[in-house]
Amino acid sequence: MFSRSMTIRFPQIRKKKLLTSLACGLLACAAVAQSREPSRPRLVVGIVVDQMRWDYLYRYADRFSENGFRRLLSGGFSCEQTFLNYIPSYTAPGHASIFSGTVPAIHGIVGNDWVDRGSGRGVYCSEDPAVNGVGGSQRAGRMSPRNMKSNTVGDELRLASNFRSRVFGVALKDRGAIFPAGHLANAAYWFDDSTGNFISSDYYSPRLPQWVQDFNVCRWPDTLLAKTWHTLYPLSSYAQSTADNNPYEAMRAGETAPVFPHVPDARQYKSLRSLPAGNQLTFRFAKALIRAEGLGRGGATDMLTLSLSSTDYIGHAYGPNSVEAEDLYLRLDLQLAKFLEYLDEAVGKGKYTVFLTADHGAAHNAAFLQDRKMPAGILSEYDMKKELNAAAKLRFGADSLVRSVMNYQVAPDDAVVARKKVSRAALQEFLIAQCGAYKGMFRVVPLDDLQGLSLPGFLKQQLENGFYPARCGDIGLIYEPAWYSDGPRGTTHGTWNPYDTHIPLLWYGWGIRPGASFEKVQVSDIATTLAALLRIQMPNGCSGKVITDVLKN
Repeated sequence: MFSRSMTIRFPQIRKKKLLTSLACGLLACAAVAQSREPSRPRLVVGIVVDQMRWDYLYRYADRFSENGFRRLLSGGFSCEQTFLNYIPSYTAPGHASIFSGTVPAIHGIVGNDWVDRGSGRGVYCSEDPAVNGVGGSQRAGRMSPRNMKSNTVGDELRLASNFRSRVFGVALKDRGAIFPAGHLANAAYWFDDSTGNFISSDYYSPRLPQWVQDFNVCRWPDTLLAKTWHTLYPLSSYAQSTADNNPYEAMRAGETAPVFPHVPDARQYKSLRSLPAGNQLTFRFAKALIRAEGLGRGGATDMLTLSLSSTDYIGHAYGPNSVEAEDLYLRLDLQLAKFLEYLDEAVGKGKYTVFLTADHGAAHNAAFLQDRKMPAGILSEYDMKKELNAAAKLRFGADSLVRSVMNYQVAPDDAVVARKKVSRAALQEFLIAQCGAYKGMFRVVPLDDLQGLSLPGFLKQQLENGFYPARCGDIGLIYEPAWYSDGPRGTTHGTWNPYDTHIPLLWYGWGIRPGASFEKVQVSDIATTLAALLRIQMPNGCSGKVITDVLKN
């Protein structure tokens, strides 16, 4: 027979058991719900090396360290045949295409500059008169992503996480920071030549965060500009380069020959762009951002886009066969190694995903090729415009019928054509004939009517993918291989040829299967693949496919 005390305790025990069972049930439900959340990396870092040819991965490989490019190649996945699928191949379209997963015909960033066909006004790709600069000059700061018509994978990440994910863009170039970060970015930061500061615009925030102000107060650019650029190793050991003193390279201000050592102009912050120290500064700022914003330490995946601009400035000045280019990439390899080590410490090994690619490549210097009995040459768009206008005046009796020759396209001045009552069809036919007569010109085509042309299919597709009518010319110019439009020193890019459009694409870290593939992929596949990795919607103008070999099952 039970005692009174026992009968009183029994209901209490039942109540405790019931509460315990309920609590366990709730925890179990929470655990199930949590387990159903797709796993994702803590941080995604998208690195764009401005003007990096694919072959640089192997040209300098014998002197790379174990922890830079080699770490990405051996421990990650390399898409060896990655190409831009549009022309012209410039910086702004490249950055926009990588992160939007589509082509200029859809995202609208057709060049670094273009002519707006409605107003006839010249436009810089990221200019925005509706915003103000923050932290530096208004001229450098009045920038935003508004000219880009589609969104980015970073935008979709923000939307998918209900804005808990944070997205930032960093580069010396404004366009290299802004377009990759997208429309919904927490911030984009770029370098102001007039102040030596990293700045932004009030598109993102009315003031710089305190940590950016503190970074700028440190005056790292002054420290870096006080150092002379010497080669990392003995000059005689640079076997992948031409002689240091040659006629194919441009000279820095104050130099009498384009040779090492290079002494920067400490009074001009813009000179930092043409030094390996420019990349060093960019990495330093990126580390400060990761630390201050706590990227990779929140409850949702964060994203950092990082564009290294100095490779482009140095490439333009010295070309791909210079000692400067070789030394630059050997230094970049070491800088990359340190950055990956920092990610290991700040985010955790195996907890972040990195991809590294380029916005375009670069041609060999035309005179360098000519001196080695190879066909090559330069066709100046600046000279072509003057000559076409002079010829058109003789034919139609009107001045300035050609508004621009840029981005390998010819655009008539629509207002002048209408005012002078010149037949557009007759003018187009005349200009096509005139341009076709230039030495070094392969084909001249009407961009709004490519279907009936006898033209290699891949070229036709590249032209169509780069054509956004409101921002492009009427006529497309296709040069012979190794011909380009620029000056005689250094190099440039912009054409359809593999040296301009074959880019590296390396994947590394969380969710990435080690290996390599020689299957051809397009630049628009990068954002598509990243969206699949993150289990989010692809960008709203996306036209790429998932590179399935890259991803772990």
